[in-house]
Amino acid sequence: MASSLLEVRGVEKRFGELQALGGVDLTVGAQEFHGLIGPNGSGKSTLLHTIAGGLLPDHGTVSLTGRDITRWAVSSRAAVGMSIKFQIARIFPDLTVYDNVLLALQAGQSLGGLLISRSRRRLAAPVMESLRDFRLDTRADDMAGDLSHGEMQWLEIAMALASHPSMLLLDEPTAGMSPEERRVTGDLLRPIKSSCSILIVEHDLDFIRSFCDVITVLEGGKILAEGTPAEIEKNERVREVYVTRV
Repeated sequence: MASSLLEVRGVEKRFGELQALGGVDLTVGAQEFHGLIGPNGSGKSTLLHTIAGGLLPDHGTVSLTGRDITRWAVSSRAAVGMSIKFQIARIFPDLTVYDNVLLALQAGQSLGGLLISRSRRRLAAPVMESLRDFRLDTRADDMAGDLSHGEMQWLEIAMALASHPSMLLLDEPTAGMSPEERRVTGDLLRPIKSSCSILIVEHDLDFIRSFCDVITVLEGGKILAEGTPAEIEKNERVREVYVTRV
């Protein structure tokens, strides 16, 4: 059994009268791909952003590698191995594909300092390795804004992985992709499993079933079910929720 990497315990989050999260417990093991699914409004994105640090919980704790990071800033979480890729690609469209990954590798420097830095040459090998890993090496000199939708998503994943995180959070990374692009996305991500766990929010159930070791189902801000893809597929409560709510 994989050792615990990420632990969420009793997390609650309220927005006015809306109880978005009602005491969520979640564990992601080392070298584990963990899916987070549920109908619209179930609390998936709220939970992901609470883990990432974009939202602070009203109650409960978030821990990474045994550290309580519940109140840490996003940058502090990144420093201890957490990275996130949001649904909408956050790239620099007017920079080359190469420079987007270089920016990610030199996070913390000013943009101007980055582009004239002597380390630009030193980092050439890791930049190109990252681009090859995501089938973007032939687009290195192209403007990032000229990439296809799927390629933009792959570029941002490459940027999110540039710091070699131990925990990657993915918010609907295959949204808007063709079936072939979704298949390729899974193929591109699987090799990182030996060094990085993934918590992924997705609506594509076929992708989740083929990609994840464990699936957690949220409903009304609480855990409805958790198990292997086969167990979740057979779960009558999950099936009922998806038939009536999705």
